[in-house]
Amino acid sequence: MTSAPPPAVVPPGPAPAPAPAAARPADAVVTARELTKRWGSHVVFDRASFEIGSGVTGLLGANGTGKTTLIGMVLGLHRPDGGSLRVNGLDPETAGALVRARVGYAPEHHNLPPDIRAHDLVRHIAELHGIPARVATARANDILWQVGLGEERFRAVSTMSTGQRQRVKLAQAIVHDPVLVLLDEPTDGLDPVQRDDMLALIRRVGTEFGIDVVISSHLLEEVERI
Repeated sequence: MTSAPPPAVVPPGPAPAPAPAAARPADAVVTARELTKRWGSHVVFDRASFEIGSGVTGLLGANGTGKTTLIGMVLGLHRPDGGSLRVNGLDPETAGALVRARVGYAPEHHNLPPDIRAHDLVRHIAELHGIPARVATARANDILWQVGLGEERFRAVSTMSTGQRQRVKLAQAIVHDPVLVLLDEPTDGLDPVQRDDMLALIRRVGTEFGIDVVISSHLLEEVERI
């Protein structure tokens, strides 16, 4: 099954240290009704209806089954061919900018700028979300410590291991304190120990940070552990 090219990095965001969860809409979920999406003659979704509630939710499917396509539609980057999709009560097709302001995203592929320092990248993403420079700097520091990169936060992304880059992607996805974060294959390329650590970190995001999480994966065991 052929899916669309992965969306480009979209400004994401978190909360500083595990502080009380920020106020968020009561409907901070994804709702699809009769959702249809095609790529040419290939049907990815055929009148699919479902809801994604609060907490940590696994989006399970083999590679090429449309997980990334769904993420792209949630972000307003791909238009459905039929039906309706709502994110926090908003239509991504008509209110894409507002949806992306409330949603964080960590893509599957490692397309982070290689020469930028992790701290500078996360701070820049925070500023893109309208957070003042001084606050953005503090948030970048806080969130990089929270994801386990406090000592490495001033290293260039190109010098980091795969596991560290995955943590940078998570940090930039939650630095603006979103109500929902979309993680596309966040354990890709990780060894068993790194995978356990990442899954534990994702659970923290959904509990201590109070951010709803959708984790896309092709591994049933991984989704069950979340």
